[in-house]
Amino acid sequence: MSKSIVLNCRVKGYMATYACILKDMICGMIEAECDDSISGNFIRQMIPHHVAAIEMSENLLKYTDNEKLACIAQNIIAEKTESIRDMRRALCCCCNSINSCRDLCEYKCRINCIIKEMFEEMKCAYIDNSIECNFIRTMIPHHKGAIRMAKTALCYCICDELKPILESIIDSQEKGIAEMECIAECLNCRCMR
Repeated sequence: MSKSIVLNCRVKGYMATYACILKDMICGMIEAECDDSISGNFIRQMIPHHVAAIEMSENLLKYTDNEKLACIAQNIIAEKTESIRDMRRALCCCCNSINSCRDLCEYKCRINCIIKEMFEEMKCAYIDNSIECNFIRTMIPHHKGAIRMAKTALCYCICDELKPILESIIDSQEKGIAEMECIAECLNCRCMR
């Protein structure tokens, strides 16, 4: 029989905020208004995803004294804020990039699988009394979800303004994952996938 973890008050506060952020992200991504533009649909779903990354990072910064992880969180906030601004700027043009019913249906099916898997991994991440490890265990699947969504969108005909944004998402998230995995190893975080 496994020993259950008794969470301390700081972790409970951190996790309560995280649960609200996750719930808002799920609602924002699932309820995003989709139309016949893969480019527009990607933007409308990625914005709440980025907002969640910003809020998760702000939540961590209230609790952590780990300088390396705080630096990663600050970079996430800066990068996602800029990416949201770029996506909002591109949205009007990108909505004019129309896709076939077949591509839209296939894209939607692939994206729904990606976000469902990401939501499950984020909901079911192992939790203990290390706020830093808890952040890493939830942010890595969040980043992986963004990479998979961006790579999926690049398989279709999308607007030119969106392509560099997608490439930037892939590059920054892959770099962030590598940095967090390194910190997780230093912190001896348990149950890392």
